[in-house]
Amino acid sequence: MADEAKAKGNAAFSAGNFDDAVRHFTDAINLAPTNHVLYSNRSAAYASLNKFSEALSDAQKTVELKPDWGKGYSRLGAAHIGLHNYSDAVSAYKKGLEIDPNNEALKSGLADAEAASARSSRTRAGPGASPFGEAFGPEMWVKLSSDPVTRGFLQQPDFVKMMQDIQKSPNNLNLYLKDQRVMQALGVLLNLKLQTRGGEEDEEMPSASAPGSGSPERKRPAEAEPVKEKRPEKEPEPEPMEVPDEEKEKKERKALAQKEKEAGNAAYKKKDFETAINHYSKAIDLDDEDISFLTNRAAVYLEMGKYEDCIKDCDKAVERGRELRSDFKMVARALTRKGSALVKMAKCSKDFEPAIEVFQKALTEHRNPDTLKKLNDAEKAKKELEQQEYFDPQIADEERDKGNQFFKEQKYPDAIRHYTEAIKRNPKDPKAYSNRAACYTKLGAMPEGLKDAEKCIELDPTFSKGYTRKGAVQFFMKEYEKALETYQEGLKHDPQNPELLDGVRRCVEQINKASRGDFTPDELKERQAKAMQDPEIQNILTDPVMRQVLVDFQENPSAAQNHMKNPLVMNKIQKLVSAGIVQVK
Repeated sequence: MADEAKAKGNAAFSAGNFDDAVRHFTDAINLAPTNHVLYSNRSAAYASLNKFSEALSDAQKTVELKPDWGKGYSRLGAAHIGLHNYSDAVSAYKKGLEIDPNNEALKSGLADAEAASARSSRTRAGPGASPFGEAFGPEMWVKLSSDPVTRGFLQQPDFVKMMQDIQKSPNNLNLYLKDQRVMQALGVLLNLKLQTRGGEEDEEMPSASAPGSGSPERKRPAEAEPVKEKRPEKEPEPEPMEVPDEEKEKKERKALAQKEKEAGNAAYKKKDFETAINHYSKAIDLDDEDISFLTNRAAVYLEMGKYEDCIKDCDKAVERGRELRSDFKMVARALTRKGSALVKMAKCSKDFEPAIEVFQKALTEHRNPDTLKKLNDAEKAKKELEQQEYFDPQIADEERDKGNQFFKEQKYPDAIRHYTEAIKRNPKDPKAYSNRAACYTKLGAMPEGLKDAEKCIELDPTFSKGYTRKGAVQFFMKEYEKALETYQEGLKHDPQNPELLDGVRRCVEQINKASRGDFTPDELKERQAKAMQDPEIQNILTDPVMRQVLVDFQENPSAAQNHMKNPLVMNKIQKLVSAGIVQVK
């Protein structure tokens, strides 16, 4: 869906429909918020609409997500040029060229930025400078609070935000000239009154044009004649009011919010959940820029079993976190907590898929081991639930009977298919594993046959068929010592079983044959090559003690006789003899 929205955005951009392009790219970003290309494309669309502040924000996000991508710095430089921040533009292009030295777009952009910076330095009234820069200095707030009209504007958050933006970069004044409050404030800061035509439009701003330039010369701000403001005769002068220090108030609210959070944490540890929720709620009201208050309250709701409330808080935390560009770890924490609530709900709904999807999203934000474990547990629970729903011993018996019929007809692949279905229907039935092991043995798939035989023994250690299947696989693999041990283990549970007794007899014959060296050269070579791949044989041959024993067998017969009295040494020698590595004459 994100790719589809991106394609629509690209098509709209190519057609010059930049508003539509922004809308489609925004849809794509909502679906794939970590895709750096989408922010890059939207930055280009905003720049085409001359919305350079938005273009800059998207370009910064692009570089944040993909710091080693040259095009991101190209977008960043273009946005800075649009905002007349030429030195920042030069820095952005140079940074991009460090990453991609041959990028022509970056080279061209750098040249444009440097040229614009040079022009700006030659004239204060050029595109990169504002003739009113000094008006927005440190005394700006004092002047605005002293004027009875602009004093009221300071109670309006959007006005304060605009003035802060202009103070930060006076060039941004052009973005807000249509706002009558800004024009009124500008008049106060320049010590003049700006009249409006019919109470709607402001007088033209003082021009920076030089005398004799061909356009009517206007008075500069310092030379403007003040226009007396007409007031009703009986209108009382507004009472002076104090303008609160917004930054100071904001810090105080944040400090109070942290205290509420700490109180909530203490209550949570005491399992006083209602009190904890009360404190976290107060913290949220005081400071909506810290999503940890939401995730903490969600944790309390989770403990209380109020899963819907937990999920709502987690969704709010994720949404707010993306707006504030919060740390990815915080967003991941909110998603993980939501997933935990969905797991709890899944135990009733028997639907673990929503929780799995949320855990996967959390891992894309931050790869946390705890989240990964929760994802694995949810997937395991889903699989177990599916197995429980599929469990049917009666159908399992029917499938096993069908497999037996195909086995008699020597149609082993078909038999395996039915035995596998029987195992899915009843994974605790050792007979199905035993029968499938026999099929694998017939087809020469020894590792699969061995695995099924061992599973059969695991499910029922007293089931003799499991030992005969395992011993047969080991015998065919010419691992006679191991096969002998398997048959002997089976005889402990069924001493008179003819298949197990016959297996012991055949293994002993092969072992004795190895002891006598009754092998053709090709057989001996094959056995030795196979034995050298056995980890147990490798350990024996690399054991310093056993290496000395083998030397004594060749050079010191009396010492060799003493070694043979040691049962452990004798057992290892026997294994080497059975493998064809050592011959005893």
